[in-house]
Amino acid sequence: MVIAELTVVPLGTESTSLSSYVAGCHQVLKNQDIVKYRLTPMGTILEGELDDIFEITKKMHEVPFENDAFRVITNLKIDDRRDKEAAMDKKINSVEKKLK
Repeated sequence: MVIAELTVVPLGTESTSLSSYVAGCHQVLKNQDIVKYRLTPMGTILEGELDDIFEITKKMHEVPFENDAFRVITNLKIDDRRDKEAAMDKKINSVEKKLK
């Protein structure tokens, strides 16, 4: 199980607004049930098996091209911890416990 942060940025679009592209990418996530995900203001957090993360990333990378973008930059940051099970909520909870 890995946790990843994904950002897909279309370039060469007619507008500076990107929310329609983000919505299109999230439609890919909504139509699957293999990878858990959480939208953030600056990207999307994914949780799942590494191969599934790569497959979803490829599909999401294609969305802006399918919607007339001329260039796409995709950043994928992967946290692959193998000494114990990783999960989005566990990482957040670990930090929050230390704040008390």
